[in-house]
Amino acid sequence: MADENSRASSKKRASAEGDSENNKRSKVENGDMADKYNPYLAHTYENNDMEGSSLLSGMKRRETTARQAERAEDGEYNPWTGQPHSQRYFGILKTRRDLPVHKQRAEFLEMYHNTQILVFVGETGSGKTTQIPQYVLYDELPHLNKKLIACTQPRRVAAMSVAQRVADELDVKLGEEVGYSIRFENKTTPRTLLKYMTDGQLLRESMHDHDMSRYSCIILDEAHERTLATDILMALLKQISERRKDLKIIIMSATLDAQKFQKYFNNAPLLAVPGRTHPVEIFYTPEAERDYVEAAVRTVLQIHATEPEGDILLFLTGEEEIEDACRRISLETDEMIRESDAGPMVVYPLYGTLPPQQQQRIFEKAPAPLRKGGRPGRKCIVSTNIAETSLTIDGIVYVVDPGFSKQKIYNPRSRVESLLVSPISKASAQQRAGRAGRTRPGKCFRLYTEKAFKKELIEQTYPEILRSNLSNTVLELKKLGVEDLVHFDLMDPPAPETMMRALEELNYLACLDDDGELTTLGGLASEFPLDPSLAVMLITSPEFYCSNEILSITSLLSVPQIWVRPNSSRKRADEMKRQFAHPDGDHLTLLNAYHAFKGAENRGEDVKKWCHEHFLSFRHLSSADNVRNQLLRIMESHGLELMSTPFNDKNYYVNIRRALVSGFFMQVAMRESTNSKVYKTIKDNQLVMIHPSTVLDNPYEWVLYNEFVLTSKQYVRTVTNIRPEWLLEIAPQYYNLEDFEKGEVKTALTRVAEKVQRRQAMKGGR
Repeated sequence: MADENSRASSKKRASAEGDSENNKRSKVENGDMADKYNPYLAHTYENNDMEGSSLLSGMKRRETTARQAERAEDGEYNPWTGQPHSQRYFGILKTRRDLPVHKQRAEFLEMYHNTQILVFVGETGSGKTTQIPQYVLYDELPHLNKKLIACTQPRRVAAMSVAQRVADELDVKLGEEVGYSIRFENKTTPRTLLKYMTDGQLLRESMHDHDMSRYSCIILDEAHERTLATDILMALLKQISERRKDLKIIIMSATLDAQKFQKYFNNAPLLAVPGRTHPVEIFYTPEAERDYVEAAVRTVLQIHATEPEGDILLFLTGEEEIEDACRRISLETDEMIRESDAGPMVVYPLYGTLPPQQQQRIFEKAPAPLRKGGRPGRKCIVSTNIAETSLTIDGIVYVVDPGFSKQKIYNPRSRVESLLVSPISKASAQQRAGRAGRTRPGKCFRLYTEKAFKKELIEQTYPEILRSNLSNTVLELKKLGVEDLVHFDLMDPPAPETMMRALEELNYLACLDDDGELTTLGGLASEFPLDPSLAVMLITSPEFYCSNEILSITSLLSVPQIWVRPNSSRKRADEMKRQFAHPDGDHLTLLNAYHAFKGAENRGEDVKKWCHEHFLSFRHLSSADNVRNQLLRIMESHGLELMSTPFNDKNYYVNIRRALVSGFFMQVAMRESTNSKVYKTIKDNQLVMIHPSTVLDNPYEWVLYNEFVLTSKQYVRTVTNIRPEWLLEIAPQYYNLEDFEKGEVKTALTRVAEKVQRRQAMKGGR
């Protein structure tokens, strides 16, 4: 009997050894391997024997099941790094498996395998943004086919924060296997397999890779937001899918406007996943509020004083408004704590230009009670519409919705593009309300009447492509090789007038020739992630011997305002700004401030402190510095020379002003003869005033402006004094006087032209 047992034991051992040596492949292909031989453990086999690589390639020939992927996730070793998993990983994994999208993982994979383009609708809280790219990652095994997976986001904040979250979920370091790419910031390495990026970044990449050959799967997230870049990407991907049958495309949306996406993508299949929401009680105001910011602050304080535990999310329209509200709420809360038994409340702002580390603070826990048994603390997040769909913040129970957001509006007739505070759509209002029901039943306080909601709000926000200046878009499409712009298959084609204005503008900038073809200058301008006017100004600046200074000015115009002007210290802030003021205008004042900032840095001073003392934004100046370095690299790669006129030369500032004209000659205004405060824009004859923030003291006759601002009045902002003869010299095509209507502007320019001719005749006579 003992002999029989011994023989059986030996037989088992021999069988196991045979298994190990001869049958690994079949076991892997049947999904039955132990963790050590898991096909996803790339690093286990990567540099080992031939059998290891054949195991992987054998696995890749098969389509992955949800069960196989889950076993890889459950393994002791991280399939992407080859290192043991951390304890934190398993805690996050449990949370991931509780998300609604997880229940439909197998269904998603089946549809993913059987179709090239898939429309995926996941309601708020379903987990689509973080989980679907990971399901694709485990299926595509991008380290084997040497291709990436891209997931686009409409906003920079979302791309950065979601990439960080997914890196944590995969137990990898951000920037390694999971990274992100946004304008002027790239956190990826050659090891990156899953890349979150803004839709604009992917569009820029496609200029150099028309077939998106680096990617095996492209996921367009938050497609319902219909940003300009998303609409163009959808049209491009639709074309590319015809050429590249191996490219998988997933269109993800948070609302059930999915039928439109399905129809557009030739009746692509649809998968819908419910969200994880609780009922939300909605309250309206009995009458319209006069001052929505004041009403919003009052509502937040009322919730804090009377409502049970739970965090608050307040929607406002922009950075200035948000920072002001945060300060007011914090001050009032401190007062409440002193006068009553109110719990503590921390207030966090959230908007696109906020640095990543400050954005992450919104995910921190609410403060503890001030004393044992005291009222619990809560946090209040004051956000732009970023928090509508792009970000999910757990713990929100109360939403305050004033019903407004900032929207870009372009008028092709007056060529004015403005960021206007506009009423939101019903779809946006529903999204905002849904944020209150993520963790338990919530409340949404709408600071407008129910009648206004039903009768005055539009159903859906108009796509950005219908309300934007398309100059940049047309330049990008030309670079992408799109010849027939009129028949380019956009989901919502823009008005022909908007397209014609864009073509006309690019023709004046010499980016397109008279036949609408891309010129050498246009091709070079498209390489810069800038508006065409800024790009042309930068490219031509060496001709004016000031490319160094124009590079700095371009960088400063690409970030938010560097001037800090708090309500409590406006006078002091204005005095400090005057220290940097240049008599010829705001562009040169910006340059002076930047030079002073770099001077403080070079002297080894504490620049944060220096900025605080001089009422300058350290964050925005640092950002401009970063932008400058990246633009410099692009200039160097295209052989654009960096040069400066000697500072002591009388033409130092003159050359810079002339270079500004080379890009912004279409944005010029002439002073009205009857009113020294009123200007008239060239060609469009818009009556405007110079914005109060300007440093210009003298009412110069001719000014160039960077921005047209529509508030209670029409203003031009960031203004510099120029000479009219420069316009005729630098942009003769645009300032062809035969094309001008009769009037004050034509008369003034004709006088200037005659004066120039007389001067030239006198020089010739000598």
